[in-house]
Amino acid sequence: MIPRPRHLDEPRLLRWCLIGTALTFLILFLFLPLVVVFTEALRKGLGGYLTAVTDPMALAEIRLTLIVTGVAVPLNVLFGLAASWAIARFEFRGRNLLVTLIDLPFSVSPVISGMVFVLLFGAHGLVGPWLQRHDIRIIFALPGLVLATIFVTFPLVARELIPLMRAQGSDEEEAALTLGASGWQTFFHVSLPKIKWGLIYGIVLCAARATGEFGAVSVVSGHIRGLTTTVPLHVEILYNEYQFAASFAVASLLTLLALATLVAKGVVEWRSGRRIG
Repeated sequence: MIPRPRHLDEPRLLRWCLIGTALTFLILFLFLPLVVVFTEALRKGLGGYLTAVTDPMALAEIRLTLIVTGVAVPLNVLFGLAASWAIARFEFRGRNLLVTLIDLPFSVSPVISGMVFVLLFGAHGLVGPWLQRHDIRIIFALPGLVLATIFVTFPLVARELIPLMRAQGSDEEEAALTLGASGWQTFFHVSLPKIKWGLIYGIVLCAARATGEFGAVSVVSGHIRGLTTTVPLHVEILYNEYQFAASFAVASLLTLLALATLVAKGVVEWRSGRRIG
C-alpha cells in the first residue's frame, strides 16, 4: 500500500468538520426540500395526488412542456455539434468571440433574455408590427416559448463537447480522410462514436433545463392557462391560488425528473469513465 504523502495529511478534527459541513448543507438544501415536496404533495392522500397530476389543465401543460423540450433539445444538439466541431477542429478569426457568445446565456438572467424577445417580437417591439400585419404570433404563443427555451439551454451541449473534442484531437479523422473516407463517413463512423457519451451527457442536461425553465418562459408566455403555461408556470399558478397540495403534486413531477436526470448523469459518467479506463 502506498503511504499517503505527509503534506496531504489533515488533522482528524478538520476532516470531520469538513464532512459535517458538507452533510449539513446536503440535508438542509437537498434532502429536506425533497421530503417537504413529497410530503405536501401527498397531504391529501394518493387519490388527491393523482387527481392533481391528471387534471386536464395539468395534462395540457405537461404536453406543452414536452413539445417545447422536444423542439429545443434537437435544435441545440445540432448547434452544439456544429459549434464544437468548428471551434475544436478549425482555426478562424473570431473563434474566441464565438466561444464567448456561447457562454452568454450563463451570464444573462433568464428574465432579461425573455424581455429581449418581447422587445423584438412583441406588439410594440422591433418587428412586432410587421408580425401582426402578417398574422404571425411569436410572443404569448408556442414559438416564443421555444425561442426562450433554446436561448437559455443552447450552451449546454456545446460546452460538453468543445473540451472533449479538443482533448481527443483529430488524428483519427485525418487518418480516415487519408484512407478515402468522405466527410460524412468520417463524422458518423469516427467522430460521433468518440464523443457519444459527452453528447448524451449534454442532451440529458439540456432536456432537464428545458423542462424546468421558468424565468424566460414566464416573460414570453403571457400565462394563458392551457395554451402557453408550462409545468413550472402551472406550479406557480396553483400555489398563488392557494392550491398547495396540487401545486406540490405537480412540482413533484419536476422533482422526479430531476432525480431521473441525476441517475442518468451518473450512468453516463460511469459508462464514459469505464470506456476511458
